[in-house]
Amino acid sequence: MSSLISGNDADLVEAPAVPSFREATKLWAKIGLLSFGGPAGQIALMHKELVEDRRWIGEQRFLHALNYCMLLPGPEAQQLAIYIGWLLHRTIGGLVAGVLFVVPGALVMLTLSILYVLYGDVPLVAALFFGVKAAVLAVVVEAVIRIGRRALKNRLMVAIALCAFLGIYVLAIPFPLIVLIAGSVGWVGNRVAPALFSGAAHGKNDAPDIRGAVDLMFERGELAHTRPTRWHAPRTIAIWLPIWLGPVLLLWALTGRSSVWTQIGGFFSLMAVVTFGGAYAVLAYVAQAAVQSFGWLAPGEMVDGLGLAETTPGPLILVLQFVGFIAAFRHAGSLDALLGGSLGALLTLWVTFTPCFFWIFLGAPYIEALRGNKALSAALGAITAAVVGVVMNLALWFALHVVFREVRMTGLGMNVPVLSSIDWRAALLSVAAMVAILKLKTGVLPTLAGCAVAGVLLLAAGG
Repeated sequence: MSSLISGNDADLVEAPAVPSFREATKLWAKIGLLSFGGPAGQIALMHKELVEDRRWIGEQRFLHALNYCMLLPGPEAQQLAIYIGWLLHRTIGGLVAGVLFVVPGALVMLTLSILYVLYGDVPLVAALFFGVKAAVLAVVVEAVIRIGRRALKNRLMVAIALCAFLGIYVLAIPFPLIVLIAGSVGWVGNRVAPALFSGAAHGKNDAPDIRGAVDLMFERGELAHTRPTRWHAPRTIAIWLPIWLGPVLLLWALTGRSSVWTQIGGFFSLMAVVTFGGAYAVLAYVAQAAVQSFGWLAPGEMVDGLGLAETTPGPLILVLQFVGFIAAFRHAGSLDALLGGSLGALLTLWVTFTPCFFWIFLGAPYIEALRGNKALSAALGAITAAVVGVVMNLALWFALHVVFREVRMTGLGMNVPVLSSIDWRAALLSVAAMVAILKLKTGVLPTLAGCAVAGVLLLAAGG
């Protein structure tokens, strides 16, 4: 028997059903297979599937979780999946959501890395994903519109989003600093003008914030695991730190400090702690260390790895898997080179993504407990607005690199396109994908498949 809940507009809406573990697993696998386009596209996909289509989680709780994940080092989209999976089905739900978010892309990346070292290039794959990128651009644009419409509730929030966009695009302000400034503005603003930051200033045409299945489970008192206990933090640290760093210490003991295995484990464990702001924030440092300090890669190979990562589902930080593969492939010692490379890729994945589970399982109960705190809510609301500006920057960056063959850096550090390098085929596919998704409401999967096929045909026709 269906129950009914009421929205802010007094309309009656059927309450969303609580998903079974099997249903959730199938959806996390789908998201892992379709999570192209970096964090903007991945967050957009999760928002559509989890908030809009299935209503497993409400809009405000989704944004609350996203704000916390934005504050953490590592891939925020995967951490958001872990967070929501944990809300729905405890620790096992978070594990399944996080693993399935990464595994499809990791397998594709491993395959492309093997093809890269054996054959140098993969033109068919490049042609296939030429069209996929156009579809992803449409998904990213839709994400900016959708999230912005809900998060920018007044002119002040719009101003914060615009300042964040200009700060990261024009002034190249580090992402963590933008988040810190936005949070501080919200925290102070809650004292000075609470109505502007509390969410009370909604527009007249705002859609009602329909509660999701998770929100109703909270109201019924069914989510005891989200309440922090006295021993939660010590127990989580005691379990997850050895899981994360135990293999690194074991490799150090067995192979020595200077082995490629110890270097990979130690270096990428450090990167997992400092990768605030996503993959692009840390790539320059990784490239310098991999080429100059360790001698793992030749100059320019990091860019090749990034190109491969951009054509796979999953977090862009999977480019680190490529680096680990190449490092172990070239320094495999007595092991077969491909086996060594595969083990290096697996080790890199382990020390890169295991910390994501640690951060979420450690902090999420406290974040949920503080959800009703007005000062914290105001700070996170301002961060949400800033995140819209950051997503706008990601969308612009992605659009420039999809539509133009050449992008140059100005003296101010801005990426601007070389207009003569426009790729008319990419532009045509991008426009078609936007019409399909924004106007015709075509699903993500049909649009991705159609653009992939069209991309191969267009490139084949053009030689």
